[in-house]
Amino acid sequence: MFSALSLLWQGMANQLTEDELSAFNAEIEGLRQEHRDLDAAIAALQAATTVDQLQVQRLKKRKLALRDRISKLEDAITPDIIA
Repeated sequence: MFSALSLLWQGMANQLTEDELSAFNAEIEGLRQEHRDLDAAIAALQAATTVDQLQVQRLKKRKLALRDRISKLEDAITPDIIA
């Protein structure tokens, strides 16, 4: 079975089976959960009396990477509508 991103890169998003669509949705939900967890971790670090700015920056960078991947996956499962 192809991974969600390999299907995206091959331009096969319009030919997804139900199983592949379910895999996309499951991966998106997992990434969203990780994104929320990172948000909570960043908030907790910033609330601490001594803030490790390097760690906060790393978490924010990871959070942005997750947001980009989520967007790519969502775009892959949304059909292109030409108006």
